[in-house]
Amino acid sequence: MTATNISFAPEPAAVSSSRQVQAQAAFEFKLLMRNGEQLLLTLIIPLFLLVGLTYVPFIKSGDQPRVTLVVPGVIALAIMSTAFTAQAISVGFDRRYGVLKLLGVTPLSRIRLLLAKTVAILVIEAIQIVLILAVAAILGWRPVGNPAGALGLVILGTAAFSALSFALAGVLRAEATLAAANAIYLILLLAGGTVIPRDQMPGWLGAAGQALPSGALGNGLREVMAGGGGIPISSALILLGWFALGAFIAARTFKWE
Repeated sequence: MTATNISFAPEPAAVSSSRQVQAQAAFEFKLLMRNGEQLLLTLIIPLFLLVGLTYVPFIKSGDQPRVTLVVPGVIALAIMSTAFTAQAISVGFDRRYGVLKLLGVTPLSRIRLLLAKTVAILVIEAIQIVLILAVAAILGWRPVGNPAGALGLVILGTAAFSALSFALAGVLRAEATLAAANAIYLILLLAGGTVIPRDQMPGWLGAAGQALPSGALGNGLREVMAGGGGIPISSALILLGWFALGAFIAARTFKWE
């Protein structure tokens, strides 16, 4: 019988980037789910608007049920509230309370932190979308359109709003981020074509709204989910442009403390 060679020598090695992102994403998801105010913003408000807008007469749906046009806009609103507003506020106060400073001494880089937060946001958005579609089905919505195209726009919209949230939180203090994020949220909600189709808005406002990330996402999802087409090139390019702008600003201004 031969003895097995066993070595007790330490073998230090860095954790892979993917495992770092995975662990941080799980942590971020738990934090977001424990925050009652953010849950109200990300889950309750979109469902409330879904029910309300389905029964108001000012959204013209033609031969389609009104809920068919409402659902894409509410999904866009949920993505905006989660990936932009809630995340910007969370990052701002994480800096104020020293959480980011602690993360800054770990191997977690800015890019990995952004990726981890974006992954956590995508998981929450998946829960949101399931709930929105379940309630919409009760209201008479039926699946139409291009699911793959809708998924692609959801990912592009999440990336754009997530990068913009880091850019905002990197420039302003926590209290200012709170005020600015909510103000921008209302502007994008009312003027960005998120819940009201572009062709039902005044001409100049519809054109301006399409250039905003909320308008590009909302109108793009309507084209894909209600019209059945592929991803609109203009919406995809606008979202990619906002992602590039947000990522550039965040890379230049984001600080751990």
